Amino acid sequence: QLQLVESGGGLVQPGGSLRLSCAASEDTLHLYTISWFRQAPGKEREGVSSINSSGRSTNYADSVKGRFTISRDNSKNTVYLQMHDLKPEDAASYYCAAATGTVVHALLQYEYTYWGQGTQVTVSS
Repeated sequence: QLQLVESGGGLVQPGGSLRLSCAASEDTLHLYTISWFRQAPGKEREGVSSINSSGRSTNYADSVKGRFTISRDNSKNTVYLQMHDLKPEDAASYYCAAATGTVVHALLQYEYTYWGQGTQVTVSS
């Protein structure tokens, strides 16, 4: 069973940057569409960004467009989320998730089978 491990979270000041990583336990990550979701306290989990298996197609939530970039290195079985110009409203637990097959709604949770445990991002001065 595919296992995903997120890392790279932490405390950053507003306007700062972080890079999150999502590492897979198997050498099969290239088969999956990977997305990042986030959940702030008291809020529903929301899709942030997705990347298809080849890396040629990406999606972003409107709230992060122009600030976040998703990428993948299939040779390292890792997907990244580079976050710039972080805002207090970006603070949340960030989760990566993997889906196989055709993904229609890439930023919706129901598409995804495998989930990581999350990494915390705190944006505060």
